[in-house]
Amino acid sequence: MTQTLLLRSAFGLLAFAGLILPASADSTRVRPKAVVELFTSQGCSSCPPADALLTGLSEQDDVIALAYHVDYWDYVGWKDTFANAAFSDRQRAYADSWGSSRIYTPQMVVNGQKGVVGSRRNEVMAALDGSSLPLGVDIARADDMLNISIAPDAALGNAVVWMVTYLDRADVAIDTGENAGKSMVYTQVVTNRQVLGMWESTTGAHIKLPIPEVLADSSTGIAVIVQQEKDGMPGPILGAAAFEK
Repeated sequence: MTQTLLLRSAFGLLAFAGLILPASADSTRVRPKAVVELFTSQGCSSCPPADALLTGLSEQDDVIALAYHVDYWDYVGWKDTFANAAFSDRQRAYADSWGSSRIYTPQMVVNGQKGVVGSRRNEVMAALDGSSLPLGVDIARADDMLNISIAPDAALGNAVVWMVTYLDRADVAIDTGENAGKSMVYTQVVTNRQVLGMWESTTGAHIKLPIPEVLADSSTGIAVIVQQEKDGMPGPILGAAAFEK
């Protein structure tokens, strides 16, 4: 049986029995080939080129780009206005899953599987070359609801369905730290991550999200990401889709 979930608030889930509503004209039509996660900081002098590269990647229809601002640069003298300790923990979890004790900025992670220096364009593009996501995720809007359909695929293992909200653009004047005096433009800034439920390879999943509640703060977009885990650590991303209001 297809799983159906209704998100009632930014931090609560309620099982909901209902029918899949018909897809609207803005249903997702291009399957992304990659989810690119940039770990960055406003306090890092080598990060602006990576921030700019992520902006360019976000303009590609087949890439979902997300910027996670970490907090471990805050001690240098400038507290990142978007930093979250949970985002630093996510980067550490990636490193642990790869058997590494090293984290750094800027780092881009492609499809949860490969980490590269985010300011090295050639390395980033090489990581993207030939990348693909095996699982389709469809998002359709019906009035103030998003209907998310994820088909079953018995060839893949079960995975966690995540909702990631983000802000498409923010202008920040930095007063202190390594980037003191710069006025920066940041894009695809992650504002929150939350588990929506499980995707089971034999049954698939259907999830309903109320747009006004999910995007009640300054967030402008939603990414739905299906990612495998092993021993509580992030693994390969199987599929993803995004919606922007």
